[in-house]
Amino acid sequence: MTGRAPHPFPFGPTVALELDGHYRKLQESERVARIRMPFGGDAWLVTGYEDTKFVLSDARFSRAATLTMDLPRQQPEIVRDPSMIMSMDPPRHSRLRLLAGPAFSVRSVDRLRPWIAEQVEGLLDTLAAEGPPADLMAGLALPLPVAVICEILGVPFADRDQFRVWSDIVMAVTAFPPEEVFAAFRSLTEYLHRLAELKRREPADDLFSTLVRATDAEGKLTEQELVTFGITLLVVGHETTVNELADMVFVLLRDGVYAELNRGAGPPLPRVLDELLRFIPLESPGGFARVATEDVEVGGVLIRRGEAVYTQLSAANRDPEVFPDGDALDLEIAREQHLTFGYGPHRCMGALLAKAELELAIAALLRRFPGLELAVAPEEVTWKVARLVRGPETLPVTW
Repeated sequence: MTGRAPHPFPFGPTVALELDGHYRKLQESERVARIRMPFGGDAWLVTGYEDTKFVLSDARFSRAATLTMDLPRQQPEIVRDPSMIMSMDPPRHSRLRLLAGPAFSVRSVDRLRPWIAEQVEGLLDTLAAEGPPADLMAGLALPLPVAVICEILGVPFADRDQFRVWSDIVMAVTAFPPEEVFAAFRSLTEYLHRLAELKRREPADDLFSTLVRATDAEGKLTEQELVTFGITLLVVGHETTVNELADMVFVLLRDGVYAELNRGAGPPLPRVLDELLRFIPLESPGGFARVATEDVEVGGVLIRRGEAVYTQLSAANRDPEVFPDGDALDLEIAREQHLTFGYGPHRCMGALLAKAELELAIAALLRRFPGLELAVAPEEVTWKVARLVRGPETLPVTW
């Protein structure tokens, strides 16, 4: 224990893409701090970069153990499912990742890049034909990642509107009552069961067909693992990229960087994207906890067996010990060591795919819409609230 009173958490309302100043104060005085959650009691919050990497990669901090306790949390109830990959520890977690990993490898992503580029061009053709003003969220940021994950998994694109509604509810923190969240999760479960049956009757060259085969012929997955893994890949596989793409374009336009890049004044686009990934606080406060399975010292603080620990990747990405002037967007420094995709066993397996989508989309925007600008003042953009990831409801643009 630190001997200090727990800090009420979350610190305050999530405002657009602002990172609450309490994180910096903790990094300066209490890098491993005790917090009091709205439900379930007290937990630890780790805000330092190196300490965050330690917690995310040390096997003594368990995700599976969160299923067996009254977890300190923001919601009155949460979905608890031991068959979800995010609730697993190695080696069970590793078994599932190995099955899906090839679909997100360098070779697979490189093979998919021409197809993604075609999708981008088609969406931008529609934007250009309809003319300004336009909603870039509806016109590009949302449909592109949805189309990509449908292509990879083998999900009928015609079902996109259906599973998008469920996905939005499942990814909420407190935006929907618990009964709606559980109902949406049940609907997604039923949908994936139906999709599994479709793939059994009509197998194809897609990831979900591969997972069905691994379940039926190879015995590498249970039926429940198959379905919940499919939910995770479908929901997380597009939701984060949807919001990250919209967030990036917003920051580029708000800060005048878009115009600089079009004048050839900026650094290479991959460096710009890595700095945006570091700078933009995509996650909302909270996220996924881990539980210490034995006494562990983190940053000079003893965390006892059975205590819950939260990390905040956005805060770690601005730790002044690693990122000088980390609260500023600095495109002249290569800061690709950010933790936006996580770290350790649970690092996002779709990181390469997400970066490919972001790069192809923004490069095409710069080429085809050099005069792109926000159609409203930055402070007039409306943001989603009480979601696991941050993003605008709409992104009005003109050119």
